[in-house]
Amino acid sequence: MSEFFQSLLDDSGGWVFALLDLIVVYYIVYVALLLIRGTRTVPMALGLLVVIILYVVSQQMGLATTYMLLDQFMSVVVIFILIIFQDDIRRALVRVGKFAWFAKAQETAVVEEVIRAASMLAGKRIGALIVFEREASLNEFILQAGTRLEASVTRELLYAIFIPALENPLHDGAAIIKNFQIRQAGVFVPLSANPRIDKTLGTRHRAALGITEQTDAVSVVVSEERGAVSVCFEGHMSKDLDPAQLRKTLLGLFSQEKARARRDAAKERETKAPKTPPVGIDKNEAGNAGADRPPPAEG
Repeated sequence: MSEFFQSLLDDSGGWVFALLDLIVVYYIVYVALLLIRGTRTVPMALGLLVVIILYVVSQQMGLATTYMLLDQFMSVVVIFILIIFQDDIRRALVRVGKFAWFAKAQETAVVEEVIRAASMLAGKRIGALIVFEREASLNEFILQAGTRLEASVTRELLYAIFIPALENPLHDGAAIIKNFQIRQAGVFVPLSANPRIDKTLGTRHRAALGITEQTDAVSVVVSEERGAVSVCFEGHMSKDLDPAQLRKTLLGLFSQEKARARRDAAKERETKAPKTPPVGIDKNEAGNAGADRPPPAEG
């Protein structure tokens, strides 16, 4: 080790490239951890890491049979990684290819279209469920796939998707928004498994909560009975939001700074609060949803 550092000192510019090399590796590992956080990819990645460790140990200890078997596996491990983690790799490449300011402008435009669509649907008492896919892929949580659209997010299209009619098979499911597009419509997602959930909530609201309990998705749900708009995230629900509150909540949730503060606050609360998460939050706290996790609703 000392010879390594001595060689860096002897080489006038070698330490600069070594430092750059470490920064690049650190960033790659950091991005990879962010991509798999909150998904089922984590146990698969840990399993793959165990196999790699066994491979190295068997080589060092001279376990010929074990090493031979693992060596055959390691020869095709790259193909396995590409197959198993294809969604995460695709998402990483998309992220690298985006400019931050352009993505922010697109994000704001999409949020505005969703807000206007939700307001139109609420005004007509038409039920709707719109799910924003974020870091965690929703593919493995979808109970029944819908119709693939790959369409731009517009209030007119969202409104048309949820018009209740026998001729419209899409209105009963959820619309999935991913990478600033409506990827699918008519999708069925899992219902909430929280035993403390409000018994008055219908299937659509339970689905809105359920997908956010298992992933980092954010869902916007419109009640056809009351014409009210709610937002669900991390198994919580902000109820009865007007357009201004809905805008503030969504932009707050999608803000990197507020998301980071929310994660830090959640870690502090985990040491003090019980493990069972609360279900709802008070309407007056909805505007602060992007920064701090709200208190549970009464009843």
